[in-house]
Amino acid sequence: MTPHDTPAIDAAALAGLQAWQGRSESLHDQIVASPVRALSATLDRDDPAPTAGTPLPALWHWLYFLPHHRQSEIGPDGHAKRGGFLPPVPLPRRMWAGGRLRWEAGNPLAVGDTVERRSTIVSVEHKTGRSGELVFVLVRHEVHNARGLALTEEHDIVYRAAPQPGEAAPAPKAAPKDAAFSRDIVPDDVLLFRYSALTFNGHRIHYDRRYVTEVEGYPGLIVHGPLIATLLVDLLRRHTGDAPLARFEFRAVRPTFDIAPFRVHGKPGADGGSFALWGEDAEGWLTMQATAVLA
Repeated sequence: MTPHDTPAIDAAALAGLQAWQGRSESLHDQIVASPVRALSATLDRDDPAPTAGTPLPALWHWLYFLPHHRQSEIGPDGHAKRGGFLPPVPLPRRMWAGGRLRWEAGNPLAVGDTVERRSTIVSVEHKTGRSGELVFVLVRHEVHNARGLALTEEHDIVYRAAPQPGEAAPAPKAAPKDAAFSRDIVPDDVLLFRYSALTFNGHRIHYDRRYVTEVEGYPGLIVHGPLIATLLVDLLRRHTGDAPLARFEFRAVRPTFDIAPFRVHGKPGADGGSFALWGEDAEGWLTMQATAVLA
């Protein structure tokens, strides 16, 4: 019998996890300028200093509504211990798998805004793949400012079983070769540390090399999925200027590690208002794919 023959999540356990469906919480924050300046520097941008009313670039809302768990509430992987708002999924590896975002026309988030994020657990699904058990949690966030709804985001979280000895990695997919614009990224320890600090992300896979290689079985530090998504949108900004987005959708395909540089790419769609964006690792494999639609 292999470890995958005895599921960690049986029907009763899944029913318990699905009891979290419909659970909601509301968080309040203020779009202050300091994190905007800090992320601009981290992305190697030369932006003007943000002031009250400066529109917040797409995806930079991830600098706000940060979790502030006490140190005693942190689990062995650097995340908060299971439970609380998210269901206590008994699988050790947790990743941000992707998401879908829609901005409301005429109501951009801006520096100085007082904001509220209303979050709901939409679904909890259990699947079994080649690498063992998977649990997918879908969370919907609605971000409001004083003028009303500004942004709706669906956030996909995947929990995975621990790696097994001799386990084969999923077959990679070659990245497209028809990019119209690209940028090389060097994912060194400083870049990963700065983004972890900006997002108050204690997940050890992004900074603890011994943990990520010896406990989770990866070859190097993992580049944050949200950071790659942010780099994709930043690439689009560098190509098109600061045209606001109406929609953005992204999906993590393959982990990106800090052991080699990677590239982000983009090309316009046939309609002129949409863009295909993707990440490519040093071996030419697709790591993330995304679609952006300008407002």
